[in-house]
Amino acid sequence: MPYSAPSLRACGCVVASGSKCQHGLARDRERKAAFDQQRPSARERGYDSKWDKERKAYLLAHPTCATCGEPATVVDHVIPHRGDKKLFWSRSNWQPLCTPCHSSTKQRLERKA
Repeated sequence: MPYSAPSLRACGCVVASGSKCQHGLARDRERKAAFDQQRPSARERGYDSKWDKERKAYLLAHPTCATCGEPATVVDHVIPHRGDKKLFWSRSNWQPLCTPCHSSTKQRLERKA
């Protein structure tokens, strides 16, 4: 089974191909923490009690994940609304997803776009 050789990072760490060293992981944590401090809370972004009710009703009507067929737990916005209330409440822009599909597959696709 072929594999890539370990790589030498700028910090001097030697790590397996495709992995991050402890310094890279620390930089990622710092970058994400700085972003989270600037980001409004979920309630400030519109995910309030009205959303909770609509989400629950939508998941009752659409109980399976649109990607893998597992039980859906998240109502995802197909097109990110980015604060646009009309797009936020547009049910045609919603899709049911399970947590793994929402937290990995969907976010990976959004980062590529």
